[in-house]
Amino acid sequence: MRATKCLVDALLFQQFSFYCTLALAAKGDDSSNGYDYVKPLIGTINGGHVFPGATLPFGMAKAVADVDGENQGGFGSDGSNIIGFSHMHDSGTGYRPYKYPSLGNFPLFVQAGCPRDELNSCKFTKEDRATPSIDGTVEARPGYFGIFLNTSIHAEMTVTSHTALYRFNLPKTFGSGNESTPISPLMTVELNDLRRTRSIGAISVVPASGRITGEGQFLPSFGVGEYRLHFCADFSGATIRETGTFNATHAGSERKVIPHVERGMYAGAYTWLNAPVVNDEVIARVGISFISVGQACSNAETEIPNWDFEETLQAAENSWKAKLAVLQIDAGGVSDSLQTTFWSGIYRSMISPQDYTGENPLWQSTEPYYDSYYCIWDSFRTTHPLLTLIDPPTQARMLRSLIDIYRHEGYLPDCRMQLCKGFTQGGSNADVVLAESFLKNITDGIDWDTAYQAVIADAEIEPRNWRYEGRGGLQSWKDLHYIPLDDFDPHPHQGLQTRSVSRTVEYAYNDFCIAQMAQRMGRSADYEKYIQRSQNWHNLLRADQASTIQDVDTGFTGFLQPKSMDGTWHTQDPILCSPLSEFGCYLDSNGHETYEGSIWLYSFFVPGDMASLITAMGGPASFVQRLDFFHTSGLLDIGDEQGFLPIYQYHYAGRPGLSAARAHAYIPAWFNDTVGGIPGNDDGGGMGSFVALAMMGLYPNAGQDVYLITPPFFREVRIANGQTGKVATVRNVNFDPGYANLYIQSATLDGEPYTRNWISHSFFLDGAVLELTLGREESDWGQAQEDLPPSSSTDGPERRPIIQY
Repeated sequence: MRATKCLVDALLFQQFSFYCTLALAAKGDDSSNGYDYVKPLIGTINGGHVFPGATLPFGMAKAVADVDGENQGGFGSDGSNIIGFSHMHDSGTGYRPYKYPSLGNFPLFVQAGCPRDELNSCKFTKEDRATPSIDGTVEARPGYFGIFLNTSIHAEMTVTSHTALYRFNLPKTFGSGNESTPISPLMTVELNDLRRTRSIGAISVVPASGRITGEGQFLPSFGVGEYRLHFCADFSGATIRETGTFNATHAGSERKVIPHVERGMYAGAYTWLNAPVVNDEVIARVGISFISVGQACSNAETEIPNWDFEETLQAAENSWKAKLAVLQIDAGGVSDSLQTTFWSGIYRSMISPQDYTGENPLWQSTEPYYDSYYCIWDSFRTTHPLLTLIDPPTQARMLRSLIDIYRHEGYLPDCRMQLCKGFTQGGSNADVVLAESFLKNITDGIDWDTAYQAVIADAEIEPRNWRYEGRGGLQSWKDLHYIPLDDFDPHPHQGLQTRSVSRTVEYAYNDFCIAQMAQRMGRSADYEKYIQRSQNWHNLLRADQASTIQDVDTGFTGFLQPKSMDGTWHTQDPILCSPLSEFGCYLDSNGHETYEGSIWLYSFFVPGDMASLITAMGGPASFVQRLDFFHTSGLLDIGDEQGFLPIYQYHYAGRPGLSAARAHAYIPAWFNDTVGGIPGNDDGGGMGSFVALAMMGLYPNAGQDVYLITPPFFREVRIANGQTGKVATVRNVNFDPGYANLYIQSATLDGEPYTRNWISHSFFLDGAVLELTLGREESDWGQAQEDLPPSSSTDGPERRPIIQY
């Protein structure tokens, strides 16, 4: 086991050295070290729900101080009290109505001593132990989190893959008024999670060592089923004074084991220590496992055998530096604030999904297992495209994990957390993730034949309960070529009969992505079948549908509308579920025909055939006017991931300069380096990956081999490809950090004129230099018909397929 750890350390060092060499070789006098700019606290207030604590890239262990306020990510910057320190979290989980915190299991808490040196004078319940922190004392950086409590305790934490390591610096005495008591720290572990969903469990403490172990069964925060988690906590730095267990009203040393903890019972264990031996410090090491208590203890002992906080922290920091070093920027005088926004977005994109390989008790497999896909409906748009770009080896492992889930459960997930099936919000969007990676030549260890079987299963076989996997309404999809408002399922299948409009356009795009896989694989019959089904969005586009705002006609007609099985049109106000109207478009029986967005928004969602959509909306000039109105009227909620692509859809109308201007309208106004610096919950890195890609000037149309070009927010961006080792460079000429020169006047690719307003993934695989000459006025660059991004329909006199050979 120790040899394995050494091998991993050696491989990490090699990777770190490789990227450091790239960094040293980078040209430019204003290059930045990404690690130093990361601010994990961005998005920890006002619904961002970002996890700001200590984690490795995609790590399972995630340690932070939990609060009793905005705690979906464990800690929130809302000034609420600290209620414990726990070891697993998700990041950026949903807002309303799914506002429950995720994980936060087995919270550890430390008290410097008990008043009057009486055990039951200490605090044991979450409500009683809630302790304010000292304002301005939070320190967070990749791999580290620290905070001062108003009890004069300084809590610090770092992690390995499956273990959290805490260092508590204690005061020499504690007490209030004239009463002062020598410290005798009490370490407690509560058998619960942040949401208090534990049904059954057990906990025990070993008197001789003070080791506390336990397990519990819990609910996922956005899915079905239950999961069982185990922990193993050890303490160092002081001798043991007493051990025992506690409930809601009493603690005592009589019982060392509580073997059966039922739902509703309050239970925990404690280790009471004598004064610390050195530096007033106590170290706590907590291993976690989904397999067993024994594996939790083994994880801790193997990963942190010598209890060295600084060594563990250094390894965590190095892992992040290696990940971030794949990117280099020449900032060109851009503010530290914008650089922080950029690098923090990259960082948040690597918090989840989480690598649970070796921790999956559901089936035996040699494949990787990743969890906390929270949710692919969000992450397919920018998170997975960014990982494909900057970390293809990890993206490949995630793909293998998704395919292995299909092998053992019959369907690809749309959302998954803590080994449980999560709710499907729209289409089968893992299809999009697989298709894009296939088109971009992500191949390492991937069984693409099985991947194709998986997407076909989504498209053809309706599951018994499509609320958490696959698609529903497939009979209507195949017969009527849309999802009807009053869909009747002739099979004994279950699902939420809402979102008929948003499901129609998402199913259409899912089928478009399957068609691209089929075409590349030479499956011509499947290509024709699914490319035809990708046009089903036309069947809900009502050409004469108008839209008003406060009884004032917007001047635009032609919007998606719901339709009955018999073909009768129904009406959903196009602004319903937008910021200008009642929202209420969630996953519940009272939901409407769109999900987390309006008819206005979903009427733009035809990513595979923008040429047809633009024609249907009156041509390029009318389409641009409609996009402008959408962005400036208040209809668009940029705090939800569906709002990202409309920023760049100007490219398809031959106006790439307007996409660049629109990106700058949102950054930094809505995306910045403050604790509230994202406009919605981060959705496992969705907001972070968007801002990173936008600032790189290469926005992907997810599911395709297409990047839409705008000027980077920096003078130069360099990206080292993790498959080929080649470096792609995007360089701005005439760059100014005030962004007066916002528009591309001309471009060259390796010195040759380049007029397309998009580029393919081969740019990154092969390595090249894309040089963009900028100016103050919009030019005709990228506006010609032949320079527009591809669409599946006729594009001029000839049909041009989406795949460019």
